[in-house]
Amino acid sequence: MTEITAALVKELREKSGAGMMDCKKALTETNGDIEAAIDWLRAKGISKADKKSGRTAAEGLVAIAGAGHKAVVVELNSETDFVARNDAFQDLARGIAEVALSTNGTVEAISAATYPASGKPVAEAIKDAIATIGENMTLRRAAKLEVEHGVVATYIHNAAGDGIGKLGVLVALKSVGDKAVLTSIGRQVAMHIAATNPLAIRAEEVDAAVAERERNVFIEQSRESGKPEAIIEKMVEGRMRKFFEEVALLSQAFVINPDLTVGAAIKEAEKAAGAPIEITGMARLLLGEGVEKEETDFAAEVAAVAKG
Repeated sequence: MTEITAALVKELREKSGAGMMDCKKALTETNGDIEAAIDWLRAKGISKADKKSGRTAAEGLVAIAGAGHKAVVVELNSETDFVARNDAFQDLARGIAEVALSTNGTVEAISAATYPASGKPVAEAIKDAIATIGENMTLRRAAKLEVEHGVVATYIHNAAGDGIGKLGVLVALKSVGDKAVLTSIGRQVAMHIAATNPLAIRAEEVDAAVAERERNVFIEQSRESGKPEAIIEKMVEGRMRKFFEEVALLSQAFVINPDLTVGAAIKEAEKAAGAPIEITGMARLLLGEGVEKEETDFAAEVAAVAKG
């Protein structure tokens, strides 16, 4: 029997517009055959948004919900910014974020969770919204952070309302210190993350493949100088140290006070908090990031209509 992989489910979801759980069931019923699964969904009346599902959904909203020691950020996409300003769409985004708080934070778990307003799974609530509003919508990404002791601070940039906007950030601070201090420094760090988009919290946590790619670029650039290999190696090491300083959160110059690194600012906050503070996680979702938007040739569309 064909293995029903996450990639296969994702492909069917993108082609059919059906929910994650429905896609998985359809693929199971059809032994992983995408086209047969699409027909299965159509036969069950599940793929009712077929025509809309082919349209790129790169607009929408990022929504955040938090409960002190835990928080979640979700990205709900629509086709147009006009729909993103719709009250029903905004309520849906907020509602999904609230539901996500009680899950493990994955898109699959959120999609399968019950949406209180309808009593249906979130995936079904989104499909109902597609049918009502008339645009394709996708729960594209989500992230959840939690600490046993401390706070998960949040920040929304370009806010469109309470808890919704174009860019959402979470940052987890582990500490038994004063919660008000943790929340304050946490929000500032979240704002910093929104501005600088660090690749990792610490230099040693930067993805090895990313670091190696940078190193290779630096090597090629340094060799153009014509200097001996021993000198080139030192040049590359120096540039790599600077690279890590620039992309690792704790070593970056703090946007709130550039005289300090983020790590130094955290150390300063420990004095007011009365306890050590450790940043254990961060998440940053920028609306539409990585989605290739369709370019519309309006003149060509008009010409096509004119030709019948």
